[in-house]
Amino acid sequence: MKKLFALLFCILTALTAHAQAKPDFLVDADWLSERIKDPKLVVLEVRYYPHRHATVGHIPGAVQVQRFADLGANDEMPIMRFPSREAFQATLRRWGVNDDSTIVVYDDSVTALASRLIFLLDLYGVDMKRVKLLDGGAVGWSNFNELVKTPSAKRTPGKITLKPASATRMVGWTDVYRRVVAEREPKITLVDARPADMYDGSRIQHSVQGGHIPGALNVVSLAGADGQSQQWKSLNDIAAMYAAVPKDHTVITYCHDGFRSTLAWLQLKALGYKDVRVYNGGWSDWDRTLTLPVVKGAKPYDADFDL
Repeated sequence: MKKLFALLFCILTALTAHAQAKPDFLVDADWLSERIKDPKLVVLEVRYYPHRHATVGHIPGAVQVQRFADLGANDEMPIMRFPSREAFQATLRRWGVNDDSTIVVYDDSVTALASRLIFLLDLYGVDMKRVKLLDGGAVGWSNFNELVKTPSAKRTPGKITLKPASATRMVGWTDVYRRVVAEREPKITLVDARPADMYDGSRIQHSVQGGHIPGALNVVSLAGADGQSQQWKSLNDIAAMYAAVPKDHTVITYCHDGFRSTLAWLQLKALGYKDVRVYNGGWSDWDRTLTLPVVKGAKPYDADFDL
């Protein structure tokens, strides 16, 4: 009987651990506080309202990342297309990043903003073993540590060298139109990571029209974290969100301006999906043409496309 109870206890423990499992790139405040003085550590903060870096405070030594100016293509339309290798490399060097730096990224937006920065690092060939995401972000840190309002010391310019953009990380509107809308490739899935009311067209915000790209499934990427603690949910919970997305498909994610879509990309990669790409420009790019097809409602296709 004792052996049976012991076996049941081990099984229950293993199942509980699996249910609570989180990806290796997530670190907590304790992990960061133990390494905060490491000279090779670069902490990057991306706040939704950038002024709160100074007014609310930041992790000691953190570099402020301005999500629009630093993470977009400033001279293109829409502005949140991905920056060029040269522009992003110059930005990273300004932040003091080197090829051997350990980079920790955090935000105050359930990691949606931080995920954009992580995607760009991966897009341009940075060793992802050196890139970490602070689970809980600013909230997780401030639960046990202080945020500071004094400006961080200016870092010595870095010398990181980026690689050309990976051809398997992003797509343009023509890829989406040809492969998803026109040709209906059977092994490709398009994921709209926005809230349901933006997907179905009942809410129009920061765009001209509501609705979604024909064929897109709606998976709200922000639902993969707890809004109060700002921490990721278990991989089991996140896998349930993407249950309708086959693992052997090429998956393309998009949102309005490229934050929730990169969060979806990061979640899918954490789940083991092999071929995940982000639509560069997203809904802002598709919507502004005013001629590309749009579907309204809660289903991927409407009557015109569901033939």
